[in-house]
Amino acid sequence: MDQVNPHKAGITLLLLAILGSVPAAAQIELSGVWSNQLHEDFPDRLAGPELGDYTGIPLNNAARLRAEAWDASLITLPEYQCRVHPSDYAPSFADIRIWEEYDKDTQALLAIHIHHFAWGTERTIWMDGRPHPPDYAGHTSMGFSTGKWDGDILTVTTDHLKEGWIRRNGVPRSDRAVVTEHFIRHENGLTWVTVINDPPYLTEPMIRSRDYVWSVAGQIAPYPCESVEEIVRPKDAIPHHLPGTNTFLKEYQKNHGVLEQGAMGGAETLYPEFRQKVIAAGDLGGKAPGPLQ
Repeated sequence: MDQVNPHKAGITLLLLAILGSVPAAAQIELSGVWSNQLHEDFPDRLAGPELGDYTGIPLNNAARLRAEAWDASLITLPEYQCRVHPSDYAPSFADIRIWEEYDKDTQALLAIHIHHFAWGTERTIWMDGRPHPPDYAGHTSMGFSTGKWDGDILTVTTDHLKEGWIRRNGVPRSDRAVVTEHFIRHENGLTWVTVINDPPYLTEPMIRSRDYVWSVAGQIAPYPCESVEEIVRPKDAIPHHLPGTNTFLKEYQKNHGVLEQGAMGGAETLYPEFRQKVIAAGDLGGKAPGPLQ
């Protein structure tokens, strides 16, 4: 029998031990500066949606009541002027920078970080398998995020979010929401899909997507924010509308020919059967049965 070379056997065992300790690499590279594309859902990106436009949102009655009470002057309050967009809404506009954090000794991927231009917000997506905090832990605008690779797709789960919003016209998102995100790279493009599960305000998950293009020489500018007194008003006055007093809610319906049932949103209005139901009920208000918006 051939004798086993103990020197070679030792080297083989060492190599196997080293290879066994090497962490699994990320399936795809997401690092870099990504430029937001504004061709999709344009009003949501910059100017913001119109008052009374809740189309495409599976909101419940509680969310609708809060949305109808919202007044645009709310954002003139000093407390609101520098209030950052929460992590589930931040992708709506502006550029982002993504970078990875590795353990210098093991080279294991610890976290993926995202810097968003608006308000200079930054969030951490933990990739090291750590558990989420207990329910009583503090909530932040960025929340607590953990990620994993599903093939070439980065899937992120976020909870412990402060209360935020679904749309910037008053539709709320509660602090009990759990958000699932999917980062999908296709060559120099990045699609960011956000799925919001929020039983206090939504009867079904709210899904939105945003698209980015990788920027070769991308830079992120600073975003200083300083609150000021924009409007002189009585102390502790909060702009709002009491139930049934918001006269602006009908403007969206009149300007775009959208039926009230559709404009007020709800899961039912998301599906093709809703249009047929409205037609069958003869509830078109004298309007031609055009495309449901």
